[in-house]
Amino acid sequence: MKKEAVLHIPLSQYAYAEDEHTLVIRIRTGKNDIQKCSLYYGDRVDPAKEVRMKKADMKKTASDDIFDYFEARISDRYTRVCYYFLLDDGQEKQYFYGRGFGSRMACSRTEYFQFPYIRREDICDIPEWAKEAVMYHIFPDSFASGKRSLNGRGKQVFCRDARSVCKLGGTLNGIRENVDYLKEMGINCIYLNPVFAANSYHKYDTIDYFEVDPCFGTKEDLKALVKCCHENGIRVLLDGVFNHCGPDFFAFRDVMENGEKSNYYSWFYYMPVPVCYQDPPNYEAFAYVKEMPKLNTGNPKTADYLCRVGTYWIKEADIDGWRLDVANEIDHDFWRKFRKAVRAVKKDCFLIAEIWEDSQVWLMGDQFDSSMNYVFSYLCRDFFAERKITASEFDQQIQKMLLRYPEPVSRVQMNFLDSHDIARFFDSCGGAAERLRLAFFYLFMSVGIPSVFYGDECCLAGREESEYRAAMDWECVREKRSVDLSVWIRLRKNHKALTHGDYQTVGTDDAKGIYLFCRSYQDERILVCLNNSDQAQAVDEELLSGWKQGLTDLCTGEKIGESLEMEAMSGRVFISY
Repeated sequence: MKKEAVLHIPLSQYAYAEDEHTLVIRIRTGKNDIQKCSLYYGDRVDPAKEVRMKKADMKKTASDDIFDYFEARISDRYTRVCYYFLLDDGQEKQYFYGRGFGSRMACSRTEYFQFPYIRREDICDIPEWAKEAVMYHIFPDSFASGKRSLNGRGKQVFCRDARSVCKLGGTLNGIRENVDYLKEMGINCIYLNPVFAANSYHKYDTIDYFEVDPCFGTKEDLKALVKCCHENGIRVLLDGVFNHCGPDFFAFRDVMENGEKSNYYSWFYYMPVPVCYQDPPNYEAFAYVKEMPKLNTGNPKTADYLCRVGTYWIKEADIDGWRLDVANEIDHDFWRKFRKAVRAVKKDCFLIAEIWEDSQVWLMGDQFDSSMNYVFSYLCRDFFAERKITASEFDQQIQKMLLRYPEPVSRVQMNFLDSHDIARFFDSCGGAAERLRLAFFYLFMSVGIPSVFYGDECCLAGREESEYRAAMDWECVREKRSVDLSVWIRLRKNHKALTHGDYQTVGTDDAKGIYLFCRSYQDERILVCLNNSDQAQAVDEELLSGWKQGLTDLCTGEKIGESLEMEAMSGRVFISY
């Protein structure tokens, strides 16, 4: 037995409460090492001298490149649980408990693994609407200034004696005039990059957190946009930039003028005297950019101010949530305070963290509901766009990604192919539209919230910032040359297995580029098939051995027997009949 491969971490993604009566327990083992894994659990305050333990067989739910993962879901009357595992590799049986391994259980209940108490306050409280969200990500300056149009005219305006600029002329009213386009596609949530008064066209250097940037419109324009979206069944998320401000933010201006004597000196994380506004600055700033001095969210007055920002726009414009910029460089206590503040105003406010790496410590239910899933974009780039990994390698890495968090959290990760900060996916595809199309298909069939960056449906390309934030191609939309996402979005909305279901590998064929996986929820089982190769392929019967009862193509209604043909670079989705 490969004991060194075995891992269990209490009170983590390996042991969490799904609701007040259900615990999910996971354990990791060496790949293909353990034949059977059993969970023994009981009431850790059982009045009997010996805890009366129950047995639950664990199911192998996933494998990556070097590990297998077993899982048990237990529903019982216990609110306090102790537990241990029995591992069987066919040659020896070993108990695994808090202190290590043993061939028999001889330790006391306090030495087992513990789930001290299932408290309702500690269960992930994710808004129900987010679980079925289909997101469209808009960079306001680049999207629209009118109905299916963008004037492309940059301008300069002044806000609080500071200059604000835009490059392409996009406005909030322009977005509102195209809400029908988003609705027709099937979008039910939009995320807007910053819309508040700021110096640069990207608006990540805030001048005033309580004012809409005049380049984009007015506060009334934002209210009208949110109202229009809500009338069309679309939620709205705004971008909160609280890690840093801009050079014309009132507090930074005061510090520049008064130094240590400023009432706002403690609003900044590290600010030596004298303050040297230069490249690089001598004060703490985002990525050493002098125009983005770092705010001190550990200061109660700064934290209170930013929490007021968070609640103000919910009250004022009725927004539905926030995407929070550079969330991993802000203290955890602030995020806990921010969450409590916005949830007190809107109970189903949805919070997404911009964190590029694994985000477990921020996703324990006390700070964020979701994070931007850059790992998803990297894996899709490597498999679909650049074909640097095989189908089996892709599956292994996807499984590893899904197991980073409790399942309810993985279901609402913000998945995307690209964003305003990385090269367009179409560019990574080398201009091959069929690769983009197949990646889109996978985006809508997989676990998480699918997010489309504006213009990706029009095959916008670009590797540099000025390119991947380029103008929306409205001519492509008018001429109906864009990738039609509506069919896949409709499938996702009509089948709970695609929004609430688990994810099980069915099989891979690296030589053919074939990848099959199953999404299942209650009595619904959906088979998703991908052919990531340039040739038509027949799926081997062995891969379909568990589906010989027959399949119906959810897009065409065609019934499939024991053989399945896949066109080149195609995806198909089936349900059992």
